[in-house]
Amino acid sequence: MAAGTRVLFFMGLVISLVSAASAISGTATYYNVYVPSACYGFQDQGVMIAAASDALWENGAACGKMYKVTCQGRTNEGVLQPCKDGSVTVKIVDRCPSPGCQATIDLSQEAFSQIADLNAGKILIDYTL
Repeated sequence: MAAGTRVLFFMGLVISLVSAASAISGTATYYNVYVPSACYGFQDQGVMIAAASDALWENGAACGKMYKVTCQGRTNEGVLQPCKDGSVTVKIVDRCPSPGCQATIDLSQEAFSQIADLNAGKILIDYTL
């Protein structure tokens, strides 16, 4: 019985490490005009949404993908500790094109405020599909 418990513990540890290792680092900003969007036109997709930068856009293939986003820290001196506990899951509904896009993922204002202080404006993040 003890050997079985050790195996289960080891498997759980490996799965945890693989999950943490698969997170990708990037940055997030926020926006607050959600319609129309590049993916869904004038269809309302709620507020837990985001716009993909060119790095994620893939000629529109990003539309509908769900990303789990976690704040990791600040990008400027304005807010010393911008992060809140937890993460948020958002659906890609729009494109945040270059050169105006200043982040990997442009979160809705509501999604950004779930994981960080809005006054930060831009944060360091980890994200996973």
